Amino acid sequence: MYAIIATGGKQYKVAEGDVIRVEKLDAETGSEITFDQVLAVSGETFKAGADAADATVTATVTGQGRGKKVVVYKYKRKTGYHKKNGHRQASTQVKIDKINV
Repeated sequence: MYAIIATGGKQYKVAEGDVIRVEKLDAETGSEITFDQVLAVSGETFKAGADAADATVTATVTGQGRGKKVVVYKYKRKTGYHKKNGHRQASTQVKIDKINV
């Protein structure tokens, strides 16, 4: 059994017991969260769209973190202009507990 959920502007295919990293959520480690934006559910039958609107996915937050550094370097020739910048995207690690159909 699996479900497709949407969070943080991205879609994830999850099953019970999976551990995934999603865009940062305002939740403490150990707390339980519910994803109610379920796009599709596959179990005994496949449900998608409006049929899967009543399904939810329950997960537990296992940690907060940041991704690898992405270096942004801007340069314009002949003018002496150059600028270096770095970015680390914040993320939340969650463990999928239950898919509620």
